[in-house]
Amino acid sequence: MNTASTPQGLCAACVQAAAAAPPPPADGRIKTGGAPAWLRSPVRLGWAVVALLGLVVAADLYSLWAGTVMLDVMNDLIAGEFGADIERRAERADTLYAYSGGPQLVALVATCVVFLVWFHRVRVNAEVFEPYIHRKKRGWTVWGWFVPVVNFWFPRRIAVDIWDASAARPAGSDPTVPLDPSVERGPHPLVNAWWTLWVASLFADRWAAKSYARAEEADEIRSAVGNMMFSDALHIAAAALAVVFVLRLTRMQDRKARSGPPVPQPVPGPVAAP
Repeated sequence: MNTASTPQGLCAACVQAAAAAPPPPADGRIKTGGAPAWLRSPVRLGWAVVALLGLVVAADLYSLWAGTVMLDVMNDLIAGEFGADIERRAERADTLYAYSGGPQLVALVATCVVFLVWFHRVRVNAEVFEPYIHRKKRGWTVWGWFVPVVNFWFPRRIAVDIWDASAARPAGSDPTVPLDPSVERGPHPLVNAWWTLWVASLFADRWAAKSYARAEEADEIRSAVGNMMFSDALHIAAAALAVVFVLRLTRMQDRKARSGPPVPQPVPGPVAAP
């Protein structure tokens, strides 16, 4: 029995419910259980993050070069070379290596600040695209990086939710129906690779810093510098994947925002009786 009362196949109760539903906010904001969410372009912030990540890579490359200078001197000292020339080279290598830490710290702090601003913005945008799939509250977008223990997985989980909310819908799905947060989602190889390298670089940096602080003899210094160079290499790899992550996610959100609001799928009308 067909109880449709409109050409679109809607029943009278459905029409009344739709008429009683509140209209969307005029300013485009969406209420997600907390602060309102609204779309803002992440493009300029994304490019700023990419530029700063480039500075991080440049500072790490300088540190790698200073490390090779230090290793060259340590190898000569271990081989038994001595004299005024090796002392002068050792002082120069020590100065270069000590100075390499300053640019690394400045570039890292500046990048972290701008990255967090960008990360917060793309999270708010993601709440507009998909309000119901986010497993962590918006405040964790920033604080999740600083709270001990949980900072090893909260940011990655938030990044995955942002990625899924910003991605294009599968073919054939209704864009007006929110994604079900309980449905299993696909793999995230880029996010996982970036996050794995980032966490690995944190552990490597701490291990290398401790070994360098304890080093006293030439062979110990050579080993510690090698550890520091390994940590720098991990930083460079993590920064390179972060660039790819930022560019792709920024492009996804920009494309989704420019495509406009989702268009409801057509509802077939009642089938006339033969």
